[in-house]
Amino acid sequence: MGKLIAAVVLLVRFLKAVVISGFQTVQVILRSSVGERKPPAAFLRVKFAPMNERGAALLGCMITLTPGTTTLDIDMDKREILMHVLDASDTDALVQGIREDFEPGLVALFGVKA
Repeated sequence: MGKLIAAVVLLVRFLKAVVISGFQTVQVILRSSVGERKPPAAFLRVKFAPMNERGAALLGCMITLTPGTTTLDIDMDKREILMHVLDASDTDALVQGIREDFEPGLVALFGVKA
């Protein structure tokens, strides 16, 4: 039962992140189309919590399916994801969102001992 609840909570948090990021991405596109300064884009390497390959792959998919972010590589040895971010003006908040919204559910479902 604990894994079922973790999966449902993860799904709800993911859907919320998709909707919020969708609005933020539309704002970035609209601002840049009317001549306002574009926010900086960036490549980020982000450490992720101990989880198996399936969990890391699902995390990568969730990041890619969230508007404005794309997973480029997953390094299981370093437990690191390389991602591209459309708006890198607040990368700390972006990483914190991944840690709070996605990782707890993924660790509950796919976690391994470090």
